[in-house]
Amino acid sequence: MKTRNSNKAGTDELRTNVETPKPAKLNRDIQAKLGDQLRQMYNDVVSQGVPDRFADLLAKIDQPPADGGEKGSK
Repeated sequence: MKTRNSNKAGTDELRTNVETPKPAKLNRDIQAKLGDQLRQMYNDVVSQGVPDRFADLLAKIDQPPADGGEKGSK
């Protein structure tokens, strides 16, 4: 069902009276199976660690600026 309401600014708003669907519930077996599959997919990514170039960038961010100014200001 659609209704028209006027808001405080005097303009009309079209609203639809739709109930928000309830989230689907998964039983424990399905949750466990999904968890196992996600762990299998992402184990390789987690075990790779941080690439050297990212570690270098992170180290640079942690260093105080050479000019004594604030970080990130240019």
